[in-house]
Amino acid sequence: MSETPGSLHAEGHIPVTDEPAGVERGSGVTLWRQIAERIEQEIATGARPPGARLPVETDLAATFGVNRHTLRRALSYLTERGLIEATAGRGTFVKEPPLRYPIGPRTRFSEIVAAGGREPFGRFLGSRVEPADAGVARELSLAVGTPVLRIESSHEADGVPMSVGTSWFPHARCRDLDLVYAATGSLTRALATLGIADYRRRETRLTARPATAQESQTLSLPPGRAVMVLERLDAELNGAPLQFGRSAIAADRVQLILKP
Repeated sequence: MSETPGSLHAEGHIPVTDEPAGVERGSGVTLWRQIAERIEQEIATGARPPGARLPVETDLAATFGVNRHTLRRALSYLTERGLIEATAGRGTFVKEPPLRYPIGPRTRFSEIVAAGGREPFGRFLGSRVEPADAGVARELSLAVGTPVLRIESSHEADGVPMSVGTSWFPHARCRDLDLVYAATGSLTRALATLGIADYRRRETRLTARPATAQESQTLSLPPGRAVMVLERLDAELNGAPLQFGRSAIAADRVQLILKP
């Protein structure tokens, strides 16, 4: 069934307007800039709200009556301005405001994301038991060489990648934690099955650097984009070190709020 003008497009696309969105040739303003200004205006007025998916390139190019090369120049400009963002496998979206992420004594990704009205998801990427090196042993108050459980994971909000990182746990305390985490997607729920009902953040450390190639791929970041590197140490309520973690966070998608 064909769509009527102004109706919703498939897959949640924001509809094009009833009036043609064609650009003015010979106006003295390049075509790609006219397109960028048109989309930017639609974002500013709320016609394309945060999180809205843009139509696919072929549809947008047809709407504006230009070739895909011209359209891509406009989209590239809007991406550089931080107004839209392409996520591999999902499409191009009007950029959401940064996720407000409070860091305090009790910091839980799922709870924070859900409180912000978004859908949290933890993706298990892999695990192994390995001997603790000097750095991990120091953080977890273990002897060098003590077996630790290493878990690789990434976290998303509404399907948008937010962070990717590695966590280490004392293996004797957290045996099979990786299996439960892989099944539930929630570290808090996985720890609860081991009898660890609660834990507290003991320390948080922040630095920044350019994303590695692997981080850029996992987080769907353009080349050269920066990440925040967050190191954290969590402890059980009795004070015993529980988790040392290091995560790369998409710097422009998360606003960290440090709380006493």
